[in-house]
Amino acid sequence: MRTLHLLVVVLGLLSLSHNVSGEQVEIYLIETVDEDRGYCIDIKGHKSKAKIQRGLQAHTCYSYQGKIAVDQAFDSLSLGENRLYLSFFDVCVMAESMRAAASLQLERCREGEELQQFGWDEKGRIYAIANPRLCITVAQGVPLKGGGGVPIHLIRNLSLQYCSASLMPTQRWGSRKISY
Repeated sequence: MRTLHLLVVVLGLLSLSHNVSGEQVEIYLIETVDEDRGYCIDIKGHKSKAKIQRGLQAHTCYSYQGKIAVDQAFDSLSLGENRLYLSFFDVCVMAESMRAAASLQLERCREGEELQQFGWDEKGRIYAIANPRLCITVAQGVPLKGGGGVPIHLIRNLSLQYCSASLMPTQRWGSRKISY
């Protein structure tokens, strides 16, 4: 009986450690490009009502409002595990494929799923571990205008593109928490 109790306690601790989460951080484009407030990786839709089935975009960072919005809040511990995890929605970023121009989707996290594994290189690029030549990239050109914010929020598409020096301004990312 004592052995069974000890086993239950150990399994409970393992379960707790698996659900431990870190601080909420935003992943922002280092270069501001054409948006002084910066671009962050964002779920399409509006904050807690974001539509995870619609995937990701680059959107004006909400941190200028004093906090990180849930649709831009990534778990800091998961970054070190090569995952981009949005805990509020309990989903991971997943590449559509390992080809250039692949979109970034959101799916339940699956252990060992290569399309959900991303690394961060020394230059600040987020790359697909299954194909390190592909980096998360903000689309160039004219941004779309969002439905709110003053001044109006800006939106750009995100995709995997070949990592390159010419795309560096749209491929270098940082992560930060809001501290007061």
